[in-house]
Amino acid sequence: MKQFVALIALALPFYAVPAQASPELAAKSKCMTCHDVAKKKMGPAFKDISAKYKGQKDAEAMLANSMLKGVKGKWGKIPMPPQKIAPTDAQKLSKWMLTL
Repeated sequence: MKQFVALIALALPFYAVPAQASPELAAKSKCMTCHDVAKKKMGPAFKDISAKYKGQKDAEAMLANSMLKGVKGKWGKIPMPPQKIAPTDAQKLSKWMLTL
């Protein structure tokens, strides 16, 4: 029984801490070149993106798709070209943005 409890205690951190995006993933993915968390740069602030789409049930998928395929006309005249990131990173980033 003690071995079982010890095994659960060792495994728990892997289940309790989900993989989430962060400003570090955004920087690694080069998002911070055009975006910032709180203020507009070339592109909108992540907080502004979150405010615009928060509560929309398809927002996470739509944002990930926008990163992967590019988008124009949603935030002004400057288009965002398709980003060279993994689809799983795009999903993590869109989920993270919607928490801001």
